[in-house]
Amino acid sequence: MSVARLQKEPLTNLPYYEERVDLAAAFRWTARLNMHEAVANHFSLAINDEGTRFLMNPNQMHFSRIKASDLLVIDANDPATLSGPDAPDPTAWGLHGAIHRNVPHARCVMHVHSIHATVLASLADSTLPPIDQNCATFFNRHVVDAHYGGLAFEEEGERCSQLLSDPKIKVMIMGNHGVLVIGDTVADAFNRMFYFERAAETYIKALWTGRPLRVLSDAIAEKTARELDDYPGQADRHLSELKAILDEQEPVYRH
Repeated sequence: MSVARLQKEPLTNLPYYEERVDLAAAFRWTARLNMHEAVANHFSLAINDEGTRFLMNPNQMHFSRIKASDLLVIDANDPATLSGPDAPDPTAWGLHGAIHRNVPHARCVMHVHSIHATVLASLADSTLPPIDQNCATFFNRHVVDAHYGGLAFEEEGERCSQLLSDPKIKVMIMGNHGVLVIGDTVADAFNRMFYFERAAETYIKALWTGRPLRVLSDAIAEKTARELDDYPGQADRHLSELKAILDEQEPVYRH
């Protein structure tokens, strides 16, 4: 087999290959949605039962260039992580390492500074009211961190991780900072991140009108959230369709 052919074919013998492909697709589509921020922000995916070993993006690589083979394998319990040649971003280590150590149900963790979620995080009241179906998705399922303490190095990461102890909470609005979303899989977390940004955009633009908001009752908001929690297969199908587009347009993400 020629070297040129080897370079064009996916490296399917990579450990955790399918997980890598899903995560690489999520990075690239996040960039397409303009939800990334230069070469900052980070996603991770647990690869052991305890959740303490995880895949993560390399330090300061643009989301639109990330391939399956680029992803790092990180051990949340290894204090030497930041001293190696492939060390992750220190804030990524501080935030994701703490969450994967302390929140085993957070299998996939996505943190971005997307525009509308960050605008919401900048308001004195950063809660998301249930003004439409997308907003209702997050009713009683998000928490606001109102105690921003600077960059998310280890101490800040440990503090933030404590806010995710309730398995019902899937989104942390990081006051004065951005948003962090957790999920069972890449598809689950990405779909939730996508819809949270969309919900935040709806809310922010509704505020722009200056007119009174039509807010759903708590009972209907909770009913809607439960129905969407149980909606079959949407997250998996969402990511599957995005990978199909990437397979046609930029299949190198699988390498």
